[in-house]
Amino acid sequence: MMRQMIKINLDKCNGCGICIQACHEGALELIDGKAQIIKDDYCDGLGNCLPVCPMDAISFEMREAVDFDEEAVVENMIKLGKEVPDDLKSFIKKDSKQQKNVEQSQSQNKNTATEKNLLTPTKAGTPLKEISLTQNNTPHKCPGSMAKSFSPQNSSLQSLSNHQSPQESNHEQSQLRQWPVQIKLAPSNASFFDNAHLLIAADCSAYSYANFHKDFMRNKVTLIGCPKLDDVDYTEKLTEIISNHSIKSVTLVRMEVPCCSGMEKAVVNALKRSLQKTDILIPWNIVILSTDGKIIE
Repeated sequence: MMRQMIKINLDKCNGCGICIQACHEGALELIDGKAQIIKDDYCDGLGNCLPVCPMDAISFEMREAVDFDEEAVVENMIKLGKEVPDDLKSFIKKDSKQQKNVEQSQSQNKNTATEKNLLTPTKAGTPLKEISLTQNNTPHKCPGSMAKSFSPQNSSLQSLSNHQSPQESNHEQSQLRQWPVQIKLAPSNASFFDNAHLLIAADCSAYSYANFHKDFMRNKVTLIGCPKLDDVDYTEKLTEIISNHSIKSVTLVRMEVPCCSGMEKAVVNALKRSLQKTDILIPWNIVILSTDGKIIE
């Protein structure tokens, strides 16, 4: 029969797996590093996976496919250890092994949730504000991409007690103020961008420059990316962030290698578009690093 199905553009798919977590029915798997439908009858065609894809690789299509099979889906979800949603529980066979497995799985999920709540960080001086947003303010399906903002601890070595070992006293605290840090994963409407000094950095820069946290990240919101590996133009997203959050300044840290010119081009174009939208000139500068970790320019 002809019905609506999801379609995955394998050229765009980067194999991040976020769509697989978003698919309640377990219709998707990574095959050779790409997300693919494993069985048509597992896919309900509603596209819960579509809005979470950071690469815009998922769309709808009308094509010939077998009917959506609720019983097969329930059996597959139980096999994968997923919680069966209320609208599918009626397809669980009564007084069967399936039903017992569901009850056992739900009990384990509750225990796991309780353990996670007990392990929530509450350390004084490091408050966490979890936003859990996608770009359209809907709950994000990937826990690892949940947006958070937090206050780095004071990294001044003078405040350390005398009884600490040299190894402990020489340990600098992280200056990261938010999560996620990848440009393509960070929600453009996250509140941690409001009135922020923005640091945009090439992936490699923090590995080549030893004092990256101290010299560049301190008191800034950090975004990282690689235009060659991501194979995307960051201009549009950076324009949204810069235009909508009263950004105070922008610093770009890039490597001397040619592929990093794409990062610089995206930042410059985003600043130009933001100026056209807001008529506000934002201070900005570019730092270029050599591959052996020296500041060239």
